[in-house]
Amino acid sequence: MKAVGLYRYLPIDHPESLVDVEVETPRATGHDLLVRVQAVSVNPVDTKVRAPKDEVENEPKILGYDVAGIVESVGPDVTLFQPGDEVYYAGSITRQGGNSEFHLVDERIVGKKPGNLSFAEAAALPLTTLTAWEALFDRLEIPIESPENKDKSILIISAAGGVGSIATQLAKKAGLNVIGTASRTETSDWAKRHGADHIINHYEPLAPQLKEIGFETVDYIFCLNATDKHWDGMVEVIAPQGKICGIAETKDPLPLSDLQQKSATFVWEFMFTRAMFQTSDIIEQHHILTNVSQLVETGSVVSTLTETLSPINASNLRIAHQKVEAGDMIGKIVVADM
Repeated sequence: MKAVGLYRYLPIDHPESLVDVEVETPRATGHDLLVRVQAVSVNPVDTKVRAPKDEVENEPKILGYDVAGIVESVGPDVTLFQPGDEVYYAGSITRQGGNSEFHLVDERIVGKKPGNLSFAEAAALPLTTLTAWEALFDRLEIPIESPENKDKSILIISAAGGVGSIATQLAKKAGLNVIGTASRTETSDWAKRHGADHIINHYEPLAPQLKEIGFETVDYIFCLNATDKHWDGMVEVIAPQGKICGIAETKDPLPLSDLQQKSATFVWEFMFTRAMFQTSDIIEQHHILTNVSQLVETGSVVSTLTETLSPINASNLRIAHQKVEAGDMIGKIVVADM
């Protein structure tokens, strides 16, 4: 089958950073689905895995952690899907990715594609949706539906990016007062369209801006960028007994004792945890994607696709990686059609 992979970890402007390859088509066993890939999306995790280092691969390493496609065949233990089903998912970072003609994935982390979306629109959703959902409702433990949410506030740092674009929608649907951060007119407008009630600038001190819009503190913070850079500001504005969730790794340990007097919580979200460690609740990702598919079909959540390239090949994936690495993406970029 056709695929896009790498043998060496190189800067993205190097022509061999991602290359077109031919590899053997895998076979579905156990709980696996063999999916005919229709569209993939590129996320920061793709660029981080591909980032330059000395390691050399004997077999091509295939990236791609957002897939929409059609089930081609199923393993003998599969109960949730059958050939012909249209699906979407993020996959596992411990297995080959989806930048290929066919892809193997565990059924328990797969959802049926929203019926009202194209494959490209659907491919923009899984990784960011799972990250946002798990952060809000599993890590921060925000009630999905509660009248008390109308009196609670959340600050989403970097609200116009891939995860932020979904988190604002989900937080608003949950009934929270949503404050997003953005630094440009176009990103501010995007975040407001997707559910942010207020916008402040993440390049300026958080506390004075929050006070200007009537918030002394916030109950929850979801930090999607530069956790260490925003740490002091988050400690200052988090409410006593509030909760902070981060997804961006830090070079140095965070001074968690800063949160002690407020009895505040800090928690990490890593979307691949359930698949990587085969946790007992791994099927929760199937349930999340199923729930979100229903929300999309009723118009409560919209795809955050902003750009599509075609076809799926090394050249277009290098372009997509470059755009993501630039750090100023609004929404998601998708590469469609093998």
